[in-house]
Amino acid sequence: MEYTHLGRTGLSVSRLCLGTMNFGPVTEVEDSHNIMDRALEHGINFFDTANVYGWGENKGRTESIIGNWFSRGDGRRERTVLATKLYGDMDEWPNGGKLSALNIRRACEASLRRLQTDYIDIYQMHHVDRATPWDEIWEGFETLRAQGKILYAGSSNFAGWHIAKAQEAAKRRNYYGLVAEQSLYNLAARTVELEVLPAAIDYGLGVIPWSPLQGGLLGGILRKQERNRSNSGRADDTLNANRPAVEAYEAFCDELGEDPANVALAWLLHQPAVTAPIIGPRTLEQLDGALRALDIVLDEKALTRLDEIWPGPGGAAPEAYAW
Repeated sequence: MEYTHLGRTGLSVSRLCLGTMNFGPVTEVEDSHNIMDRALEHGINFFDTANVYGWGENKGRTESIIGNWFSRGDGRRERTVLATKLYGDMDEWPNGGKLSALNIRRACEASLRRLQTDYIDIYQMHHVDRATPWDEIWEGFETLRAQGKILYAGSSNFAGWHIAKAQEAAKRRNYYGLVAEQSLYNLAARTVELEVLPAAIDYGLGVIPWSPLQGGLLGGILRKQERNRSNSGRADDTLNANRPAVEAYEAFCDELGEDPANVALAWLLHQPAVTAPIIGPRTLEQLDGALRALDIVLDEKALTRLDEIWPGPGGAAPEAYAW
């Protein structure tokens, strides 16, 4: 396994991050535990979850599955760099979500109980809260850190200017601020290259791409259709609009002799600021297969061809759209 520092921190994390969103809704408890065990066997030490995972009436179930796995001992918690998130509403009451000081405290305590741990390595804001001042947000995070309940702060789905605003507010308070940003980023969704990636690089944040396969679109979807397997997730909405690109992409992957899913992951690993794409295996086989991405080296010719098939916005702003 390859490791890297998360952004400007000294924290070492694996170059693949185990996403747990399927644990509970799709993958049963014992299979989820087996996947986490196998991840550690492979050296994957970076796990990501969120308090809302489990969804609907089962919000919190995914964290509970992870907590039950930690309770098995044998160094599971100590070997894991654990990231979870808050923001989404956990109940119907007015303060059951977002980033008020009240919810930051309550959400953290609830996650710690479900996860059966006394600290969270990276506590992430699942979305920007435009109604709560940054001084209030950072005071909430500072208190948790002083209490030893969290170590680092992260964001998810922030725009570049949200990152800048958060970091400047943290600087005024002599607080470390954000160390990571989770963004939708893959070959077919490259908007973050305009301002999020430049902001992350400038402020020293590690970028953790979610949906690296665009919900299956980049995972060999045409091959799966030929085998009479239905597509699912985000790919359902985007395949028809992107069919020529998908056809060209899968043909190029054939030329490389590599699985499309692994090429998509490898491409992300070649991008600046990217720490670790989030993989969300439903089975042990999917987890094992994703490791191949770490061994794929894409030369300039291959990267240029992928840019031709999946053109980005043209680089960073403002040059991408001005001069």
